[in-house]
Amino acid sequence: MGAITYDMEIPSSIPAAKMFKAVVLDADTLIPKIMPQAVKNVEILEGDGGVGTVKLVHFGEGSQYKSAKHRVDSIDTENLTHGYSIIEGDALMGVLDSITYYIKIVPSEDGGCICKNRSIYHTKDGVEISEEKIKEGKEKAMVMFKAIEAYLQANPDA
Repeated sequence: MGAITYDMEIPSSIPAAKMFKAVVLDADTLIPKIMPQAVKNVEILEGDGGVGTVKLVHFGEGSQYKSAKHRVDSIDTENLTHGYSIIEGDALMGVLDSITYYIKIVPSEDGGCICKNRSIYHTKDGVEISEEKIKEGKEKAMVMFKAIEAYLQANPDA
C-alpha cells in the first residue's frame, strides 16, 4: 500500500470559529442545503458525531459517485482541528483503501481565517493515482469551501 499526500490552504474573510462550525460541526446539514447537487444527505450509522462516528454520505445527482462511508478520526473544537477518513464506497474508485483528511482552521490577522487541508490517499498495492485525479479532488474541495464561505457571507447570522 502506498500513500499520496497533498496539502492546500484556502484563505477566507470568515472568522475562524464560525468557519470551523460551518465546515465541520454543521457540515452534515449545511452542505446538502447549499450544494444538493454534491451531497443529498448524510446519515449517522453509529456514534454521536464525535470520534469513532461512522456516517454514510449520499452524493447528489451532480456527483459521479453514489455514496461513501466516513469515520470521524479526531475533532478538537478548541484548536479548530478535525480528521476523518473515507473508509468505504465508490468514491474510493476501487483503487484506494481509504482517504484521510485533516482540517485545521487558523485565524488570520485580518479577522478571517485560513483553512489548512491535508489529504492522504492510501492506494492499494501497485496503484498509481494521476496528478489529474488529485487536481480534481482539490478543485472539488475548493468549490465546496467557497460555497460555504458565500453562504456565511450572505447569511451572517447562520
